Amino acid sequence: MTGPRDRRRVTRPAPPGLADAGLLGRRPTAAIVGGGIAGLTAATGLAERGVAVTVFEREGHLGGRVGGWREQLADGTAVTMSRGFHAFFRQYYNLRALLARTDPRLDRLTPLTDYPLLDAHGRIDTFAGLPRTPPWNAVAFAWRSPTFTRKDLLHLSGREALPLATVSVPEIYHRLDRTDASTFLEAINFPPAAKHLAFEVFSRSFFADPRDLSAAELATMFHLYFLGSSEGLVFDVPTEPFPQALWDPLASYLTGRRTDIRTGTTVTGLGRTPEGFAIESGGRTENFDGVVLACDVSGLREIVAASPDIGTEAWRADVGGSRTAPPFLVRRLWLDRPVASHRSPFLGTGSIPPLDNISLLDRYEGEARLWAARTGGSVVELHAYAATTEDSSGLEKALESRLHEIYPETRDARVVGDITLWREDCPLFGVGDFARRPTVETPDAALALAGDGIRIDLPVALMERAAATGWTAANTLLGHWGLAGHPIRSVPNHGRIRLLNRLAASKSD
Repeated sequence: MTGPRDRRRVTRPAPPGLADAGLLGRRPTAAIVGGGIAGLTAATGLAERGVAVTVFEREGHLGGRVGGWREQLADGTAVTMSRGFHAFFRQYYNLRALLARTDPRLDRLTPLTDYPLLDAHGRIDTFAGLPRTPPWNAVAFAWRSPTFTRKDLLHLSGREALPLATVSVPEIYHRLDRTDASTFLEAINFPPAAKHLAFEVFSRSFFADPRDLSAAELATMFHLYFLGSSEGLVFDVPTEPFPQALWDPLASYLTGRRTDIRTGTTVTGLGRTPEGFAIESGGRTENFDGVVLACDVSGLREIVAASPDIGTEAWRADVGGSRTAPPFLVRRLWLDRPVASHRSPFLGTGSIPPLDNISLLDRYEGEARLWAARTGGSVVELHAYAATTEDSSGLEKALESRLHEIYPETRDARVVGDITLWREDCPLFGVGDFARRPTVETPDAALALAGDGIRIDLPVALMERAAATGWTAANTLLGHWGLAGHPIRSVPNHGRIRLLNRLAASKSD
């Protein structure tokens, strides 16, 4: 697997300290509440320094929103189900560092060379063959896009669009967080067709309609994937379902380092003690020296609400004010015939509601490929983000109708098996929320937060934000105990075009 190629990537060195907790005389104990990417990253960071770690995960599997579990089709076939497709971009340095603990060359990931986007008029944008270096990557994408003409490029408002090329965090949030993404794109005269096909697809990958998404979050995303990184927009996907490729090996790695992993265990609250914290779960109470809360939004709110003696009143109010994005639906179909061979493994769709993307799992995932080879069929996954209806059956039919329109060869296919998931547990990066978003550090030095909904002042997003906050949460507790931390990496936290940076600085004076 190709390693990082961007020479301008930034490394924040590991905080200094003792190499192993055994040197303290008594090993500290830490509870990690949540076994998703953030929690597993924090657990890894602590366990590697000799801390005795216990991971509490309420679900029966690890990985959080990138987890997987066993299901059975109507014919008795055992399959691994998940919450859907995830793209592991090359600039996800902190996530890839976690996965490299058990897969040093990342051989359990495989590249997808393109990420085509389709709109309602049949126009397709593609990321294949783009230059990797900013700003030429974005210029080339716009130049060859069927929805972005040369005339559109001349009509862009350079003054209003300047923040896209000069992103730094947290400054971009101070400037744009009170504006929604849709209004911002209108202000820069971004052509409507290109807005639907490019920005809206990415916006909805945050599980939000552009009218509900902070423009600062959109700009940070644009920086992470386009103008702040030379890694390119190609990405990798696991070669097997998430448990087999990612989390089972990591669980073995952790249990070999004093980590007790408890799935199917819900933490209901925690209390402050003179030495640390008392964790309540499953009708029992256990004491720990430190805690990382790496839950989803609702789980964090519930635990903090049930734990009145932790934090300050203002901090608790900020946690309580965290919001959840609208629901989304994942529909996976096992069909009795293949999808046409020229179809891409992944297709994003813009302005084709309610469908947001189509994945062909048998093109890249081993378990699905074996099933397709054995049966002559295919495994297709459909996503609907920011859903506006709770009528899941109606939404399922609408998704399948869109599939048949876009891939006509599926119209006569028989559905051998199907599984539908309806979830509402992703963070909302809403307009004006940044100032009150909880940070990794809390009023208590022995308590840290982690997750993709937690604020960290770095240009990261989605899975990479979860991993970055996980490493940072581990560093927070390690520093409290005088132990060495771990490095944190990111794309540059500033625009890469110096002239534009100076221009932006002069306009802000």
